[in-house]
Amino acid sequence: MHTEGTAFHVISCWGACTALGLLLAAPAGAQKLLVGDGPGGMARLLNADAAVLDAQEARHDLPCTATPTKPVLGFDLKFHAGYEAAIPLRELAGSENMLTILFRVTPDDHRDVPVSFSQHYRVPAIEEGANGAAHLPGDFEIGEGNYHVDWLMRDQAGRVCSHYWDLRASLPARDKEVSMAIAPGVVEGNGPESFQAEPPVQRAQGEASLNVKILINFAPQNYRSTTLQPRDLNGLISILRSLARDPRIGRFSIVAFNLEKERVIWRQDSAEQIDFPGLGKALGSLQLGTIDVKRLGRKHGDTEFLEDLIRREVLGARQVDALVFAGPKALLDQNVPEGALRQWGQVDYPVFYLNYTADPRKTPWHDAIGHVVKFFKGTEYTISRPRDLWFATNEVVSRVAESKQTKTAHAMSAR
Repeated sequence: MHTEGTAFHVISCWGACTALGLLLAAPAGAQKLLVGDGPGGMARLLNADAAVLDAQEARHDLPCTATPTKPVLGFDLKFHAGYEAAIPLRELAGSENMLTILFRVTPDDHRDVPVSFSQHYRVPAIEEGANGAAHLPGDFEIGEGNYHVDWLMRDQAGRVCSHYWDLRASLPARDKEVSMAIAPGVVEGNGPESFQAEPPVQRAQGEASLNVKILINFAPQNYRSTTLQPRDLNGLISILRSLARDPRIGRFSIVAFNLEKERVIWRQDSAEQIDFPGLGKALGSLQLGTIDVKRLGRKHGDTEFLEDLIRREVLGARQVDALVFAGPKALLDQNVPEGALRQWGQVDYPVFYLNYTADPRKTPWHDAIGHVVKFFKGTEYTISRPRDLWFATNEVVSRVAESKQTKTAHAMSAR
């Protein structure tokens, strides 16, 4: 498994380093997981590289540092670990060069099956006396457990820098029941693209299968921001993936929208699995920060859009077992009018709101969507940490299943 393309890393520079944007380019991709023909599929490294890694003695004939990063649990329910390497520009001065980084991660419980990665950087010609340093990050994903990392960097002349460290990935005691997306002792490359399709899930059948509709607002944490940051996007996609992986849900209807643009971006009706590649393609056309001149004369256009969206998508959802709103706080100048909500009345299925909020202390009050969910006697969950997402989605699906069982029992007794 590896990603193709070109990765660029900016070199910090000052003083004699006069170029405004010196770059290191990695023509073979950001990072490559090595899969070889060794025992158990282990990668076969060059003898010289293998000897350096096996020696477990730090080398500095190519002066550099590799600072480990502490494993952090992501919203994808995998631990993300890695390092940041730094090398002084003066060590790279001269004609074009090539840097190769190799590292292997070995689980303590499976020392016979290390996982190896490689990274190649093409270095442009650098003037003598250049100050500053090149910073080269790397990352990988792991399950719970203890691991050992062997790491080296070498240049075209064969000079080597090597470092070694141990790391531990562990859930706190209060989160031990969280079901991770990666097994203990497993090492993977930096994850697939955000919109890669989910592997098939063995779904519940018959009456136990749930039909859920999800309305998700793809917007940044800061409602007036002109960009959707990777962290915001990953959090929202993780909410969808968490629901997509629950075998109790048999049908999904998705409406992806953006309140600021007053636009439905993408929809999928009554599908057995969420079409993440299709969603990603649709989101690629979303341009935040641009203003449609037709909207300038509408004082509360975003509120009117939300009201119309609810009228069409919520009140028209008569065959679903639950409705789930998801997204960041929607802080509009005006909420959907109470009069309109009272005119619509209540729905006959449970309503939930998975509110993705990085810092809930900044906005502890209901937003425009929370106001609607409260009217429908729904439940709002604040998602600010990975554990929040796991507990919230599990409770939501359990409550939907219980609601459906109760409705089915009442229908049976009424016959």
